[in-house]
Amino acid sequence: MLKFEQKNCVNQEQVPLVITTGEPSGIGPEISLKAAFQNTSPVVLVGDRHFLDQERHRYHLGTWPNHIDILHVPLPQKVRHGKLNKNNAHYVLKLLDQAHQGLQNQKFRALVTAPLHKGIINDAGIPFTGHTEYLQKLCHRSKVVMMLVSSARQNALRVALVTTHLPIREVAQAITYENVWQTISIVHDALRHQWKIQQPRIAVTGLNPHAGEGGHLGTEEIETIIPVLESLRNQHGYQLTGPLPADTAFIPSVMENHDAFVCMYHDQGLTVLKHIGFAEGVNITLGLPYIRTSPDHGTAHDIAGCGIANFSSQLTAMHMAQQLSLP
Repeated sequence: MLKFEQKNCVNQEQVPLVITTGEPSGIGPEISLKAAFQNTSPVVLVGDRHFLDQERHRYHLGTWPNHIDILHVPLPQKVRHGKLNKNNAHYVLKLLDQAHQGLQNQKFRALVTAPLHKGIINDAGIPFTGHTEYLQKLCHRSKVVMMLVSSARQNALRVALVTTHLPIREVAQAITYENVWQTISIVHDALRHQWKIQQPRIAVTGLNPHAGEGGHLGTEEIETIIPVLESLRNQHGYQLTGPLPADTAFIPSVMENHDAFVCMYHDQGLTVLKHIGFAEGVNITLGLPYIRTSPDHGTAHDIAGCGIANFSSQLTAMHMAQQLSLP
């Protein structure tokens, strides 16, 4: 039994974060342990207790502090650092299932997910496209939004996406009125309730070069994006700018006067953000019934087990989860 379950956690800050330790052969366990040891608030690591204890010794982290607990999920097979094993794929998803269940039962405050490897999960015969989509299905949500934030600072760049992990040739079909409308609405709601910004200012990019150039380079702006922006402005009073050409959307004057950007597809928005804050970047899933954050990088199998993984993004994800889950 988790020791934190026995506490009467009236104060939200006493309720632990839950951290899924991710793909065991990657850097997820290392950065989860190092960030948890440096953080001083209560956390629960979800993973194989014996494996995590071995990792603690490997990275010379000392004895377990009182603020860390482990929710034990046994590994099916032994882990070799840097070597993917599809027989451990179900284990990775079970970490998420266990964390989700605890969040639904209000045993945990917010979720931080360490990186996993989509390919090895698919190789195990499990249809899977990513954390965002998996949690969306678990929570029975018709729409969630991927937002990345450059750091935990107040003036950080926030970028949300209308479409996430889609091939480029499928993006235009996914830019529908409903999809754009829902994305902007979820972002607006999160800025008001999680970031406490009473009148959010949101910049929205177009899909095509030069935002379609009046229909000469594509009609998605005229047929879909502009009508959505006009509707949200007129019916709900949203402060929206756009559609902006993506190549000039992120100039300093625009960034200084907006609280978030909504971009149409993955690389359109995230290239700039990762340039600004790759080491501290955090991924947030908006629209879930709980806060979920993650570091903005992958499993880094080339350095797994070497003890040199940068855990800054994981630590920032923890701090941000703590901030956003305050009432």
